[in-house]
Amino acid sequence: MTNPALIRVESLSVTHRDAERPTPAEVSFEVRPGEALLVLGPSGCGKSTLSLSLNGLVPKAMWAEVDGSVALSGRPLADLELAEASRHAAMVFQDPDAQIVAATVFDEVAFGPENLCVPAEEIDARVERALRDVGLWERREDAPELLSGGGRQRLSIAAALAQGSPLVILDEPTANLDPHGAREVYRVLDRLLEERRIGVVLIEHNLDEALRIATRALVLDADGAPFLTGTPREVFVEHAEELSALGVWLPIATAAGARLRSAGWAFRELPLTVAELREALLAAPAPGASPGSGAACDPADAAADEPAASTADTAATSTPGASEGLTGPATFAADTCTAAPASPATDAPSVPDGLTVSSASAPPAAALAGSPYSAARSTIPTTASADPVLRAEGLTVRRGRRTVLDGVSLDVPRGAFVAVVGPNGAGKSTLLQSLAGIETPPRGAVTVFDPDYAGAPPTGRDVARLGVRDLRDRIGYVFQNPEHQFLANTVREELSLEPRARRLDEPLVTGRVAAALARFGLERVADLHPFLLSGGQKRRLSVATALMSEAPVLVLDEPTFGQDQARAVELVDMLRQLNDAGTTVLMATHDLQLAAEVADRLIVVDAGRIAAHGPTPEVLAGPVLEEVGIGLPPLATAFRRLDSQPRLSGITRMRDLPGPAVGRGPGAAAFGGHLGAAPDAPGAATPGSGAGDRRG
Repeated sequence: MTNPALIRVESLSVTHRDAERPTPAEVSFEVRPGEALLVLGPSGCGKSTLSLSLNGLVPKAMWAEVDGSVALSGRPLADLELAEASRHAAMVFQDPDAQIVAATVFDEVAFGPENLCVPAEEIDARVERALRDVGLWERREDAPELLSGGGRQRLSIAAALAQGSPLVILDEPTANLDPHGAREVYRVLDRLLEERRIGVVLIEHNLDEALRIATRALVLDADGAPFLTGTPREVFVEHAEELSALGVWLPIATAAGARLRSAGWAFRELPLTVAELREALLAAPAPGASPGSGAACDPADAAADEPAASTADTAATSTPGASEGLTGPATFAADTCTAAPASPATDAPSVPDGLTVSSASAPPAAALAGSPYSAARSTIPTTASADPVLRAEGLTVRRGRRTVLDGVSLDVPRGAFVAVVGPNGAGKSTLLQSLAGIETPPRGAVTVFDPDYAGAPPTGRDVARLGVRDLRDRIGYVFQNPEHQFLANTVREELSLEPRARRLDEPLVTGRVAAALARFGLERVADLHPFLLSGGQKRRLSVATALMSEAPVLVLDEPTFGQDQARAVELVDMLRQLNDAGTTVLMATHDLQLAAEVADRLIVVDAGRIAAHGPTPEVLAGPVLEEVGIGLPPLATAFRRLDSQPRLSGITRMRDLPGPAVGRGPGAAAFGGHLGAAPDAPGAATPGSGAGDRRG
């Protein structure tokens, strides 16, 4: 055979100890050189277990009962030692901390090639190339623990690439990366697929970037059995309703296109990427408009600046901002060929009206040289609150040679829903930990204000001086890595810790724990150790434990990481309900579309400083997100300066699109919701209905 499979999987089933059924179950596929398989499915269906079974870690390092077969480059995996298997298949774990072992960034990337006995001079070349590919070459002498969560994830990717294996298996490789970092990772993978003809098995929720490289998609159902397989276009465009009913993420452009089509926009087919959505809007007249009036220029011109696709499913892989060197979304040709040119006032960088400029918080001009800040941003917009629940004053944190937080001062308004966004390494997690009292900055102070009672002014308390119980009564915290907050031996015991610490009666403890297990879909794993849960289940447990304290302030670091669509929607709806009831929510996220949908305020962090803090619409309308290099949310990119469709121009949120609401609650709108009827409504799509290429 001229093009042998790099991996062939036949009827693979994996049953964990004490499990009632295998997950995954009866999975079959193959990946050939130059191909990338995207694996999707609801949380807990066995995607991570599948990835660990493809290079022998399951069952050789982690026991489980395995049926079926896996072959790497024609050799049965069962006959290979783990070291030999790693020559054929490199692995990037969902949790980067689970695979980092060396003392420096350079040594971590060199570790794999050294163990494969690669010549020393080639090791140095591989390490430099891999670290430059992920943007960590300048940090090569740093200890990995000095990197941010996203930085450690990029380090793990570099280590896998340096092995030189023909197959790379990646489990949520961009979950902790900012949008620019995610684009860069897929740029590198795209190049390796094209130039070195590697194969890729990819588990990913960030579909808008993953579609750049995916040649095929495999969808598992809730039981881990194959549900759909085909090209990305066949799977997402032709089966959008079924996937949504299953709880699987849809590309944002596909979800938006479905809503617009239900409102009368005549799309030939649902778009797969943001670029396709914009082209479709330029080509399709708005409802009620005469044919041909919808586009102000040839839609082909709108994609003229798009990078060339490199996979078999060409239409599915175009995405804005993907070409090398871009730090934000690409400016579409369509933006410059509409009938009415944008006014200078529209295009000129400015601070939106809703933001307050504070020259006192601006860095000195000398400090701006060589930094991400341009001269135009020598003043940093900030916002003070008349009724803050948290106040930070002059927070400064240094780690090694790096200043992680640099004199940060801000107020968090009581009852607000605030999203904290910014590039990897900007200081978001450190800021959240400082505000929540998890970390005490060596300089500066954080004050938490208790609510006023009977008209008395709020009482301010220094967070650093509060005891553990007093702090937990006021602020709940969800770590970026869920395992950092687990203390008990079972899920049930973990949820019992907080109510028992409050000396609640045992029947009340039992009732609260049962309610939390049901609310977060954890009943089936209630008696498992928290470390044995899937990534998505660990995240849900971490949020559930934080909510048990019923604190008036809830701080969350990447709460939707690793969640399927259904669970993410439920979580966001839950946070919105808490916020509506008065809880202040402060959430760090790399999901800019999520931030645009649910947050009423944005804090933009860059290089340890507050680049902007204000109402979400005003921050999105300004230049700051592009200036710090993360770009705009997908919908803001698609509908930006859409002069030919004035009804849609400037829309940034799914729920602001015309057409009937989809899904249930505000969270559903953030992710596209369940397309068509609700799952329990007459005529609703259900998994297993409809045509398609199915397995199992």
